[in-house]
Amino acid sequence: MSDPIISLRGLTRSFQTGAEAVTVLKDVDLDIHQGEMVAIIGQSGSGKSTLMNILGCLDRATSGTYKFDGTEVSRLGADALAELRREHFGFIFQRYQLLADLDAVENVEMPAIYAGVDGGARRSRAIELLTRLGLGDRLTHKPNALSGGQQQRVSVARALMNGGEVILADEPTGALDSKSGKELMALLVELHHAGHTIIIVTHDPAIAAQTERVIEISDGVIIADRLNGAETRASQVKETIRKIARWREGFDRAGEALRMALRAMVAHKLRTFLTMLGIIIGIASVVSVVALGQGSQQTVLENISAIGTNTINVYPGTGFGDRRSNRIQTLVPSDADALAAQSFADSVTPQVSSQATVLYRNTSSNASITGVGQGFFQVNGRVFAEGVGFNATSVTDRTQEAVIDGTARDAFFLNGEDPIGKVIMLGKVPVRVIGVVQNVTGFGPGGNSANVYVPYTTAMDRILGQNYLGSISVRVSDNYDMAQAEADITELLSRLHGKQDFFLQNTATIRDTIESTSATLTLLISTIAVISLVVGGIGVMNIMLVSVSERTKEIGIRMAVGARRGDILRQFLIEAVLVCFVGGAAGVALSFGLGSLLTTLMPGSRVSYSPESIALAIASASLIGVVFGFMPARSAARMDPVEALARE
Repeated sequence: MSDPIISLRGLTRSFQTGAEAVTVLKDVDLDIHQGEMVAIIGQSGSGKSTLMNILGCLDRATSGTYKFDGTEVSRLGADALAELRREHFGFIFQRYQLLADLDAVENVEMPAIYAGVDGGARRSRAIELLTRLGLGDRLTHKPNALSGGQQQRVSVARALMNGGEVILADEPTGALDSKSGKELMALLVELHHAGHTIIIVTHDPAIAAQTERVIEISDGVIIADRLNGAETRASQVKETIRKIARWREGFDRAGEALRMALRAMVAHKLRTFLTMLGIIIGIASVVSVVALGQGSQQTVLENISAIGTNTINVYPGTGFGDRRSNRIQTLVPSDADALAAQSFADSVTPQVSSQATVLYRNTSSNASITGVGQGFFQVNGRVFAEGVGFNATSVTDRTQEAVIDGTARDAFFLNGEDPIGKVIMLGKVPVRVIGVVQNVTGFGPGGNSANVYVPYTTAMDRILGQNYLGSISVRVSDNYDMAQAEADITELLSRLHGKQDFFLQNTATIRDTIESTSATLTLLISTIAVISLVVGGIGVMNIMLVSVSERTKEIGIRMAVGARRGDILRQFLIEAVLVCFVGGAAGVALSFGLGSLLTTLMPGSRVSYSPESIALAIASASLIGVVFGFMPARSAARMDPVEALARE
């Protein structure tokens, strides 16, 4: 006689209930040969279901040995036991144990997915099995649309999907009517004659009478092992189906996990939305804050760029807070000439300023009067809308010419009148308009007021009556180091004045300060938003723990048909990541809506969305899913399959 496919020696199974250990199986010795049809019979509580769970690698013995086809099962890890269930066993449960969200074909396909079977091949085989079992017209029906007998046939097809070398049936007719029960038993006998090893657990002697061998168990001890008749053992028929490459198998199982995650999300829409809500709020906050900060920063930096990003301004005194600066009169036009002669200077302009009432015909208004050099408009990056600027002759001859900005043009020249060539009065001094420059907004010389520019010599002699300057602006050549230029200016003017009675303002430093301050504020507010993300992540973890608890039976079914721990972990982790990813995308969309609303309500505001910040936000949301979804997923993956199956 050939070696048994199943061999038990001294097998014992005990359960700890408080301080007391309850022994359910006691020193069981049992051999089952390939192709046998065996009934394990006994009353409720006799230990027969526990024995079946151990035979099917759903449970482990406390002591003793269990060899399957020569392999010592007790030494195998969780994934190796899953492989045994997947490749050699098929289960037929009393309560069918079908997944309610899957149709008949999908339920039957499940073991083949975990076995790495080609998608087309496994679907064809599932349809073939269901058709063979009389369910060809019920392929797309879900369990709740099938009768009890039909559901049990689906579970038989699932048991045969990977070959079903050994079929374990736990009270297979217990939930069926008599007709369906007879049909199922006839089917099991047919499978036995086809070469499958059939092990039926039952308390019904009529069912046991239809097998060729009956093993009776009572109080965990085998009390009888008898033959019902001559052995009708057939040679085992192994059906092979095409498997895919290892790398494709991983993608296939991940695809199954993704599909199940999507179905779980759709099946519990409100719970999914509430789970996402914290992520949506957190991501919308982060993206909106960053976009608003970047928009504001860009506006300020553009205004700085309008006056030159490589400009150094020289002012009298020790700083902007120096109250004595208006009494320091040592900054003179010759200083500007000396600076203009230096190699680092691209252009230089002296500057004086005042306020005056400007009159044109019957229109008068206060305006800023700024005396400048011919290089002023180049130094400050001003663009002419009409006319021209000053030249060297304008400065040396103290010409009564003026350049105005767009605000001044709109204030004095109404109805689109051309200002070029017109004479306006600066107090009592008439000047002719020779050019119009575009406005600058809110920063630097000009601001948002009406501005009139005249040669600085004209302003000093004819308007202010002074011989000293208010400031000097130096535009540094692009290829010259700004720090070195500052040092050179300081050295030159200190030598000319005999002391340092001036200070420098570097627009590049202003730019750096604004960028740094903006980044700090953005980081601060983003940190607050990230806290809401973490709170959202905790919410995801709590909901996923509830989901795991609710779907314990599903986990047990998947493990019974051969799912590895990694498959279960992947499924729930993908679900958590998917919830957070969709929440992140919804948060970005909400941020765009908030940005649009803000710019509508506050026309002067500006938001700037960068692809990098959006990608980082969604990636952060997905990372939240990984971090906070891992514990629930790990909890699901480490469940004991027999305990999971028993959970209602």
